[in-house]
This record gives sequence, C-alpha cells and structure tokens, in this order.
Amino acid sequence: MDIPKLEKAVRYVGLYVVDFGEHSGVGFTAQEVAELLESEKYKDVQVYKIHKAYPDGRIELKGIPAQTFQLETGMFFYSADEETAKDDFKRLSAIAVSSAPPCRAKVHLAKYSDDKFVTAIVYPAEFDEEISDWLLANDYKTPGLAEGGISATQQYYQSAPEVLERHQLFGKDENNSRTGDELLAKVRLAVQR
Repeated sequence: MDIPKLEKAVRYVGLYVVDFGEHSGVGFTAQEVAELLESEKYKDVQVYKIHKAYPDGRIELKGIPAQTFQLETGMFFYSADEETAKDDFKRLSAIAVSSAPPCRAKVHLAKYSDDKFVTAIVYPAEFDEEISDWLLANDYKTPGLAEGGISATQQYYQSAPEVLERHQLFGKDENNSRTGDELLAKVRLAVQR
C-alpha cells in the first residue's frame, strides 16, 4: 500500500487510511469509512486507523476489521441506588455540554431492579478508544462497578432494563464528514483532508 508522506501528520491521528487495492486514501473519518463499507463497490476495502504520527510525516497504522463499523459498544457504570445512578447520569450528560464527545452517543439511566441501576453510554464501536480517552480527560469516575465492550452492550440490550432517562450526545466532528456523491467523488484522492 502506497501512502503519501503527510505534512503535519499529527493532524491525521484518529483518522483512517483506506486501501482500495489499486490506490489508497489517507484522512477519512469514521463516518465516511462506514458509508464506504456499506456500499457494494467498496464493501471489501481494507481499513486502517492512524494510531500515531511523527514530525517527519511517518504514521503508524492499526488494522480495523470492517465489521467494527457495524457494531455498537458501550460503557456501563453500575450503582446499588437510584440517587447515585442519577448523579452518574447527570455528570456524564453535563460533560458533553462542556466538552463534546468524539462521536454521537446515547446515555441512559436504567433500572434493573430496586437495588441495581446503570448509567450507560453506547456509541459506534470504532470510537472505543476515543470515548475512553474522552471520559478520562474529563475525569469521569463512579463509585461502583463498571464494564464495557461489545458483549456488555449486547447483554444490556438483551436484559432490557427499564430506561428511566435518556440523553443524546452529538459528536464534535460530525459535520466534517462527507456523504453520498460528495464522498464518492473524492475516493481517488491520496490525501482526503
């Protein structure tokens, strides 16, 4: 795969390289990659996330399986009482007001039983590292048990707890992604941004 040397390569960390076979493109957003993978023409492309960048323009890539772009994952913060769970929910929702999350996500306050509540944040699986970094950067902590991942998200949906409150979070870079004909017209560019 031929990747061009990038000026200010650090700007590309977190974006994606798509190997189309006969050419590659650097600088796709997760939303753009997901749309390409949904198309019949580009469903078999290889996708890599730009993990690190160096001042000389070199980049480190991490291969991302295509199915990752079709899955949801989440983090689940458990509490034994409703008051603590409500506080967790309010703090998590408030963080998004002062510091937009890296992607669209949904936050739920849910009840399993009188002594088991959860504050859940569910988001596209390709943003797992970014959401984790966002929570750490905003010092989000809870006193109870926490778990996360695709299987935890599937268990959450299968358990169908009673959702008491919900909040939709909007990502900071959502408006920067191209869609439809605009995206498809640019796939042959070596550098997307």
